[in-house]
Amino acid sequence: MQIAIDMGMGDGGRTTPLDLEELLATRLLVQGNSGSGKSHLLRRLLEQSAAHVQQIIIDPEGDFVTLSDRFGHVVVDAERTEGELIAIATRIRQHRVSAVLNLEGLDAEQQMLAAATFLNGLFDADRDHWYPVLVVVDEAQLFAPAGGGEVSETARRASLGAMTNLMCRGRKRGLAGVIATQRLAKLAKNVAAEASNFLMGRTFLDIDMARAADLLGMERRQAEMFRDLQRGRFIALGPALSRRPIPVTIGAVETSARSTSPKLMPLPEVGEDTHDLVFSFTPEEIKTPPRPMARPQPVPAADLMAQLARPQPDLSPAPRERVPDTTTPEERTAMTNQVLAEVLGDPNAGFKSTAVLYQDFLVRCRIRRLRGEQMSLPEFRRHIAVAKAGVDGELAETEGWKAALELSLSLTDDLQGVFLMLARAAVANEPCPSDAAIARVYGTHSLGRARRLITYFEERDLIVSRMEGKTGRILAFPDLGSETAPGDPDAPEAVAAE
Repeated sequence: MQIAIDMGMGDGGRTTPLDLEELLATRLLVQGNSGSGKSHLLRRLLEQSAAHVQQIIIDPEGDFVTLSDRFGHVVVDAERTEGELIAIATRIRQHRVSAVLNLEGLDAEQQMLAAATFLNGLFDADRDHWYPVLVVVDEAQLFAPAGGGEVSETARRASLGAMTNLMCRGRKRGLAGVIATQRLAKLAKNVAAEASNFLMGRTFLDIDMARAADLLGMERRQAEMFRDLQRGRFIALGPALSRRPIPVTIGAVETSARSTSPKLMPLPEVGEDTHDLVFSFTPEEIKTPPRPMARPQPVPAADLMAQLARPQPDLSPAPRERVPDTTTPEERTAMTNQVLAEVLGDPNAGFKSTAVLYQDFLVRCRIRRLRGEQMSLPEFRRHIAVAKAGVDGELAETEGWKAALELSLSLTDDLQGVFLMLARAAVANEPCPSDAAIARVYGTHSLGRARRLITYFEERDLIVSRMEGKTGRILAFPDLGSETAPGDPDAPEAVAAE
């Protein structure tokens, strides 16, 4: 289900929508000098998407903690042990709680280590908790520096590794990185290169303007335009925004940061007693030196764990009065199967993670007013695997198919759909599916990976593969006592589907 959020106004008075589902798959890079409006842009994105997706913000300056008052984000103070940060990150993914990791008050090295620990905790969550999450990292050049700095090599490697995992390998785990930086030249290239969407703001240095122009596919002579961009105005490009570079002025926000830009104020009049105001001390000031302003005490880990486990506030409008549920179990099952068919009917469903499909399934169930407890994620995976096999009513009742279902339980969730599709062809004595068809069911475009799956099944003694003639592949299932008809492994997917 497509969800478009409004980022602001483009040329001609038209709104600039951002496809949230596409953003989760393709990530976002925001660049602009200090004062260009990056934090305002991130706040607009977070506020507009708060009701649709879980959010986690890595906040080095404590600017985004105000989201907790309006949208219920849990504020996690980073002054904790490594074990506490990992446990909190695990709970956040388990309970799908939006949170802000507040790094304010830590020095640069401590910020890098705390952020790396927290991001690794999110990354290493159990597969059952791989729900879609928008992970926003402000001042990303601090956590993924292009070169060494004043911090230790251990801290730099840990932080850079966590950021690389987020941007390069996080998609399959539901983690969608949104990184913002003041300077592209200071950001590690392997981290920036993984973003497919860009919002480029004002910048003045030639090297940053050249890199911004290259990322947007613009000519070098057009790079000068980045000097003239006004505060809050960005050039947008990417599959979630626009296929061509377009200017956008970011819209208004509901919340504000704790820190504000300095404003000019009239100076006090200089009097004769100015010298005394500065250098005259009271007895109390001489005895007791000024103490720095005390920072709020961190919330104990046990209290924060309890806060994460509590139900989060519902940001949606107040529900209407419920009417009695009069659907029968048979009608409920039929409606659930129809929703599953709609989810799998998407041409791109085969290339989406199970967590994304499960989220789409739950949303569609709410739209259909399907009440009561929905199927769990493991049950949903099983339904997806069986549905990908394409079994009809008569075949589903045969002993061979029931035996295939039992055999598939010995495989991991991601392999069951492929195995059941091959077993269906064997039980029905249909031609062996092509490599392209196997790759589609597995969710990849790699034909080599499809062939490796067959090799893996052979190593597990589940199938025996042989060639008949030059182009006919046959897969035999010894435990089922059946085999497929000859099929061309190199046939295109369209031919295989016929």
